[in-house]
Amino acid sequence: MTNELLAVDVAGIRFQNPVLLASGTAAYGREIAGVIDLEALGGIVTKAVSMQPRKGAPPLRVIDAGGGMLNAIGLANPGVASVRANDLPWLATNVSRARVLVNVVGDIVEDYPAVINALESVAGIDGFELNVSCPNTKAGGVEFGADPRALREVVSSSRAATGLPIFVKLSPALSDIAGAAKIAVDAGADAITLVNTLPALVVDVERRRPALGFGTGGLSGAALLPVGVRATWMVRRAVRVPIVGVGGIASGTDAVQYLMAGASLVAMGTAALRDPRAPERVVRELEAWCRAHDVRAVRDLTGTLEWTT
Repeated sequence: MTNELLAVDVAGIRFQNPVLLASGTAAYGREIAGVIDLEALGGIVTKAVSMQPRKGAPPLRVIDAGGGMLNAIGLANPGVASVRANDLPWLATNVSRARVLVNVVGDIVEDYPAVINALESVAGIDGFELNVSCPNTKAGGVEFGADPRALREVVSSSRAATGLPIFVKLSPALSDIAGAAKIAVDAGADAITLVNTLPALVVDVERRRPALGFGTGGLSGAALLPVGVRATWMVRRAVRVPIVGVGGIASGTDAVQYLMAGASLVAMGTAALRDPRAPERVVRELEAWCRAHDVRAVRDLTGTLEWTT
């Protein structure tokens, strides 16, 4: 039975609670089913899916970064054909209460609608999340999200490929993240995910080389919390679509920060990797916080930050 205190409707999807697993955390579900109760969560965002298989970045791929985690996975995945045949059927059979969003990546604009076309009719998918932090190989490696024209084309072509909701995930490194969100919404996005990892570098001082095999990587974890909350607050003032807050969430009050700043959902990554019990704990803590503060529905917290500039 759905707990109405925690239930949230976002982009036409009913989530039993606002806590999701962020892309890259849940793989395609089966890999973590033995350690995380997926059905206790609001939903999962799958690992990235590209048209062709990707081997990913060289090792080391993940390191501790003090205030967080640094990773350069390189969007490794088996490709859309394999995910359609082997991974999504497992999700459709084994996950019913948690909603499923498929994370989509590409090298060129056309890859995004192509992946969606290949998956749009597959059972058990509730929507798509577009990772627009990928480099556009046709534009010299400029990230799709940093190029207004490319961002518009990615979202509009993806919108034309599906009737399912589209979430667009933006990088905190964008010079105008609110402006990028506006472009995505105008092109057809139903929701915005904030934020992706923050580009960073850790040096192995003994080797005088980067600690990660790829060199730079994406910073996640506790250090990203205030960055993501600020981005959420900024974008909330610029667009009226729902926001998924991501970055540094490890407690119920972390989730409340994002909700007050303007998010309707939150997603966890690094904390879930460190402690697979953390997402279920955050759901409980969020419910307890709401009851202690006489909040009758968690959706009522969205955008209640009392601050203007």
